[in-house]
Amino acid sequence: GRSATTAVSVMSARSKSVKALPFVSNIAEIPWLEFPGHFGGALSKALVAPEVCGSQRIDHRISSYQPMAHVAEHVHRVQEQVYHVLEGELTVIAGGKEIVARPGDTCFIGPNENREIVNRGNGVCTILVAAAAPPAK
Repeated sequence: GRSATTAVSVMSARSKSVKALPFVSNIAEIPWLEFPGHFGGALSKALVAPEVCGSQRIDHRISSYQPMAHVAEHVHRVQEQVYHVLEGELTVIAGGKEIVARPGDTCFIGPNENREIVNRGNGVCTILVAAAAPPAK
């Protein structure tokens, strides 16, 4: 069968760091996970992340939220995030505003902004999440 990743990350014997290499993943083989602070069927698959392929500044996921699933209010000190809705409706509470994002809508949230995410719709909501942090100094 086909493995979850074609090409692997390489460990440096001296530094024990992961070197990122190009790879292709089979989304069906990546497990759905409920990350800390995610509740009620707020599941994600980490498609590109340090633990998946050794990326240093990119975290890219597909997330699926059952009706009433939510991500508790939280803040990222340095991370920028983009949510792109593929299906369903997602209520995003950030920057003192509450918006309903629908298919095709994109939401950007910068660092140090509190955010909360809720699926108040009647069906499943699927989004792509892209996050990036500034380069390490």
